[in-house]
Amino acid sequence: MIPAYGDDDKADYSSNPSQALSNIFAVPRPDHRGTPSPAPRPDPDVLVIGGGAAALCAAITARRAGCSVLLAEQAPPALRGGNTRHSRNLRLSHHAPTPFTHGVYPPDEFWAELTRATEGTADPVLGRLLVERSTELTDWLSAAGVPLQPIASGVLPESRRTAFLLGGGKTLLNRLYDLAERLGVEIRYACEIRDPVIVGGRLTEIRAPDPLAPRAAIACCGGAQANRDWLRRHWGAAADGFINRGTPFASGALLESLLRQGVEPVGDPKAAYLVAVDARSPADDGGIVTRVRCMPEGLVVDTQGQRRHDEGGDTASTRYALWGQRLARWPDQTGYLILDARGQRAAPPALYPPLCADSLDGLASALGLDPAALQTTVDDYNAAVRAPSDEHDDWHTLGVNPPKTRHARPLTEPPFAAYPMRPGITFTYQGLAVDAHARVRLSTGGVVENLFAAGMIMAPNLMARGYVSGLALSIGLVFGRLAGEEAAGHVRQ
Repeated sequence: MIPAYGDDDKADYSSNPSQALSNIFAVPRPDHRGTPSPAPRPDPDVLVIGGGAAALCAAITARRAGCSVLLAEQAPPALRGGNTRHSRNLRLSHHAPTPFTHGVYPPDEFWAELTRATEGTADPVLGRLLVERSTELTDWLSAAGVPLQPIASGVLPESRRTAFLLGGGKTLLNRLYDLAERLGVEIRYACEIRDPVIVGGRLTEIRAPDPLAPRAAIACCGGAQANRDWLRRHWGAAADGFINRGTPFASGALLESLLRQGVEPVGDPKAAYLVAVDARSPADDGGIVTRVRCMPEGLVVDTQGQRRHDEGGDTASTRYALWGQRLARWPDQTGYLILDARGQRAAPPALYPPLCADSLDGLASALGLDPAALQTTVDDYNAAVRAPSDEHDDWHTLGVNPPKTRHARPLTEPPFAAYPMRPGITFTYQGLAVDAHARVRLSTGGVVENLFAAGMIMAPNLMARGYVSGLALSIGLVFGRLAGEEAAGHVRQ
């Protein structure tokens, strides 16, 4: 076991209720000095598989209910936390303004927006659980020591729907890991869980890597977006052009093993949430900062220097996913966002600087494009640009295909710049079906009575397609807590 961060023996709990609570549930640390062959540890009451927000909420909740808990994180300590490491906000209902959100965002509105974004695929029972219990999240996180960004700071745009993490996902993880350790949750890093055995509707054994027989287990280990073989099976050679924005440990191995044993699947194995990212991003773990955001300010061309889509047709956050899906079907899964000096001034900051040149010919050469083809594309576009005719109109094109319906400013001011883009995969859309108690369902009917799931491994119950900002983290927090409660209840039976 990797040593815990911090030293409970020296901690001062006098002013912190959550630390005081840890005294109640403290697990004595065995002294192995002079003990050549320590006795094997007993199987835990609850095994939590994963290391992100869902797993930590499940582990903390089950431990507070009096269960012995083992949290198995496949990553090493420096990379712990799955895609939670890259999180920045969570979506939550609230009936009044809070220090972290403006106005009100009632559960019915949250549910309506979730239904619309997922095209009616969200399970209504689980969806209602999500939106109702999301009202508890800010209080729970604050009590756990997780800081949220106050709106009074003025550093973020106004939001009714989401609250932002102060310090991002890594701060959330550090605070929850610290709390879990103080409560006595055993944490094992670099611990891959495999070979689950389901017999008669019950999980009887699992390897971590030695055999374990927990009284209950909670799967919180995400999807299969880091599994290149999985992606190739469903996307073919195009998958080789994908960049994994998140953790390299999301292999989907446990998911696949459970599905082979008759667990009910939910969602589409061929679907994935893709966004446009900078093609210079690392193959894994680049996170949200790799996203390219300023398509409406320029033109997007393929490797032949040709436009394929309306860059101004969608300016909402949904454009990120639209461009990810488009790029996945382009030659070499590659595109280039072309900007002039005006577009560069309007573009938000980016992780990587754009590639620049004083002329379009020079830019095309730097990108490996045919200079004549790129020049023709830009000339045809510029000739088609029309200024707005009244206050209700926008800059648009006329007589060019595809059109640019908004933000169609001409590209004439040097220097010229480009961002190379590829599809960045965030998560896959297949997971485990669960019931309202977070128990994993069987394809033949019924449930695996002692196996629960939370987070992205069961998120397709709520989003078999589509997405809204902050949804993934909220699913992890809400269903992590629910799964921890239900697993502890099962143990107490």
